[in-house]
Order: sequence, then C-alpha cells, then structure tokens
Amino acid sequence: MTTLKIPSGRKLRLAAFLAVMGPGIIAGLSDDDPAGITTYSQLGAQYGYRLLWVLVISTLALIVFQDLGARIGVVTRQGLIGLVRQKYGARAGSFSAVALILANLGTMTAEFAGVAAAGQLFGVSRFVTVPITGLLISFLVLRGTFKKAERVFFVLSAVFISYVIAGFMSHPNWGSAFHGMIVPSMPFNKSAINIATATLGTTLAPWGLAFIQSYAVDKRLTRADLRLLRADVWVGSLLTGVIGFFVIITCAATLNHEHIFTITDASQAAVALKPLAGTLAKDLFAIGIIGAALLAASILPLSTAYSVSDLTGSPAALDDKFDEAPLFYMTFAAITIVAGGLIMIPGISLIWILISSQVLNAILLLPLLAYMYGISKDKKLMGEFVAGKKALTLYGAITVLVGVCVLSQFWFMFHL
Repeated sequence: MTTLKIPSGRKLRLAAFLAVMGPGIIAGLSDDDPAGITTYSQLGAQYGYRLLWVLVISTLALIVFQDLGARIGVVTRQGLIGLVRQKYGARAGSFSAVALILANLGTMTAEFAGVAAAGQLFGVSRFVTVPITGLLISFLVLRGTFKKAERVFFVLSAVFISYVIAGFMSHPNWGSAFHGMIVPSMPFNKSAINIATATLGTTLAPWGLAFIQSYAVDKRLTRADLRLLRADVWVGSLLTGVIGFFVIITCAATLNHEHIFTITDASQAAVALKPLAGTLAKDLFAIGIIGAALLAASILPLSTAYSVSDLTGSPAALDDKFDEAPLFYMTFAAITIVAGGLIMIPGISLIWILISSQVLNAILLLPLLAYMYGISKDKKLMGEFVAGKKALTLYGAITVLVGVCVLSQFWFMFHL
C-alpha cells in the first residue's frame, strides 16, 4: 500500500507564489530596457557613485505604484486606460491613450535601436537583427498562449545576470557605492537635474504601470492572490533596482574613473568597457542590452494593445484568438512594424526619437499617477481595498516629487 505524501507548508507556499509570480517581475525588469540602461550608464559615467540615492528613491517609487497598479487591476478587473475613461471621462481616456501610444512608439523604436547597436558589436547588421527580432516577438505573442509567452518572458529576464557579473568584474569601490546610496548629494545644474529626472522616469515608466495592471487582469488573478502578488511586485521592483545599481557601478568604476563622462547609448558604454574591464565584460554588457531590448520590445506593444483595447471598451487577453480580439493583435503588430521600420530608414535621428519619447513619458507620467491616486481612494471602484490616509500620503508625495523633477527640468530648459 502506497502512502500519499502531503507537501509541506513551505512547499505549498512556494507553489502558490510561483503560480502568481509574473506581473511584478516581468513589468519591473522590462523597465531595464536599452533606454534605461543608457540612462543608468550616463549616471554612472558622469557622476560616479554620487547619485545612486536617486536610483534608491526611484526603486521605492516603482514598488509603491506597481503595487498599486497590480491591486487596482485585480480588484476592478480592468486596465488603467479603461478605468481612466470610466472615472474621468472619454477626453481624459483618449488623451492618455494617444500620449501612451506615441510615447510607446518612440520607446519601442529605441528598443529596436538597442538590438541593432548591440548586434553590430558582434558584427551583425541591423538589417538582420531588427527583422529577426520583430518576427520573434510577433510569433511569441500572436501565435502563442499566455503561459507560453510568460515562460519566454522569464527566460529573457535571466539575461540580466550578465550586468551583475560585469559589475563585479569592474572592481567597484563598494564603500563609495554604499555611501552614494544613503547620502543624498547632487549639484544643482541642468545636467544633474536631467539625469535624475530621467532615472526616475525610466524606472517608473508609464507603459510599465499600464502593463502591470492589464497583465494582472490577463493572468486572471483574484483578490485571494493579492498577498502573493505584492511579494511578486516587491521582488520584481527590487530586481529592477539591483540591475540598475550594477550598471551604474560598472560605469562608475570604469568610465568615470578614467574620466570618460559622455555616453550617448548603452552600446557605447559596452565598447568603452573593453579596454578597462576586459572583452568578457564588454560582451556581457552587450548581451544584457540585447536581452533587455527583447524583453521590453515584447512588453511595450502588449502595453499599447491592452490600452487601446481598454479605451474602446473591448478588453482582450493573450489567450484570445485573432478573430476574438482583432484590434488587440492589430495594435501589437502595427507598433512593432512601424517601430522596426523606422530603424531601417537611412539617416534617421534615433537620438531625436529617444528624447521625444522620454519627454512624452515625463508628460504622461504625472497625470497617470494623479489618475491612479484618484482611483485608489474611490470606494465605489476599490471597495474594501480603498487606500487609507497613510497610503494616499505616500502616493501624493511621490507624485509631487515627480512633478518637482519635471518642472525643474523644464525650468532649466527655458532659463539656461
């Protein structure tokens, strides 16, 4: 007679967490895209370890608002743009959706640019890497199921370990890094304000907030899953900060140390690492760029497709067939094709596209945070999960901080 072995409580808790795991980790790590890696590289190259505290604050803000977004998605069973339209009217919903589409298109183009630049470091032309990337992510989403797509997202996320290895290989000053994390210090000039704002904006990205809410709905999580989902969000957000930390200290220990202060893109940082930390460090950094671009290039069109579907009142899911959700899949395909096509145009200014998308992201982030603040305290929408006074104070403080950064950036733009 065989004895039925009952799993221990620890194993059951682990199995439950693995079942819920996904939205927080995938949404968090997708923020470490080529634009984000470029921003972190610039911060480390220009200011060494001095502004690491900005990353700490940005990571905390990411935890708070991704936790809120995931909770809103589970409780309301709706995406962010659809809720904005319901609560604040069609005009607010349309503005948010159009701004998100334009910003996502620019950022998606930057993801393809990251793939192209990193591929060229290994001698592969962008006319090969960009079409292959577009086909891969399209096949993943348009032909796969939700579970299959999620597994691929997790596999792509694993490539971020390359930044951790590159960080140790650069032999950073750990004491200076720890000091930079806990002691705020920043020169009040245009360059420092710009990089601080960009760090906050690239970490707490609008498309990430829209994605995590819709993804939690698509994963069909329930209110009973909220506790484990919160752990997933914390893990994902902290991993995002950890990856950013290692990118910054890698560039601080090598580029800043050798007085190389100007980095225009992440691939340039990878090339500059070769004589300073070795070929392997350069290759690991480049591999990280490719993995980051592939993950973000898969998530960005999904974020856009979710938002467009929500705006039109026809929410869709990855498990839906094309004839069940044509707008969802056509939106995904359109933003992938247009962004990939832009990279193939000879002489196009990728820097202009990147800057424009980040400006749109900054403009969009403030109203989205304000909308989420309003939704979180709406008893009719949130029921027993309505935000309390302490939570509202925290949401408000982060929103004000983002507002101060954006206004400071615009002040320097027009006064210097």
